[in-house]
Amino acid sequence: MLTWQADDGHGLEGTRLNIGAGGAYRALSRMVRVHPDGDFTASFRLVVGTGGELQRLSVTSATAGRERHLTLNRTEDGYWLLDTGSGIGGRRDEFGGALDIDLQYSPMLNTVPIRRLDLHRSGGEHVMPVVFVSLPSLEVSQVTRTYRTVSPLDESGRALVELRYDDVTAELVVDADGVVASYSGLATRLGPSTAPAPTT
Repeated sequence: MLTWQADDGHGLEGTRLNIGAGGAYRALSRMVRVHPDGDFTASFRLVVGTGGELQRLSVTSATAGRERHLTLNRTEDGYWLLDTGSGIGGRRDEFGGALDIDLQYSPMLNTVPIRRLDLHRSGGEHVMPVVFVSLPSLEVSQVTRTYRTVSPLDESGRALVELRYDDVTAELVVDADGVVASYSGLATRLGPSTAPAPTT
């Protein structure tokens, strides 16, 4: 189990991460956030294939007034299929060829591109389109994110990756598995470093 606390003290995210053979992995997360516009909770499941590409993300958010659902599935021909569970059909969009999803307030989703691009080990800089999902509204848009390795894994088992978007620059400290340990201005992982649970 991995747990992050929001740097402003107003939120938590807990994740059960299972890394399988060939680099494929799954995660189940729950979030709670105290917000000036209204408190909310959210939960999500993600599935990542052996190539490191996100295949499916299913999100549920809840406020005092309503509950929302969103599922994004990536097809073999490079499209994302969006389903809100409303029963009136879904949406199909390429989102500029985006392979990754950024879920607002979640440090866990930043683990996906870091592991896929091996930024914690081999280094590099990548400017890429990303599907952004806002919380708690679950509105979806295409954005641009830049990830750059500042320093690869060292003897302490940590690497530093820079994330830039709009007028924001954040530092992401990641562990030997490429999982975000801290995201400056957003959240920091609590407790001792715990390795993700292996799958059989």
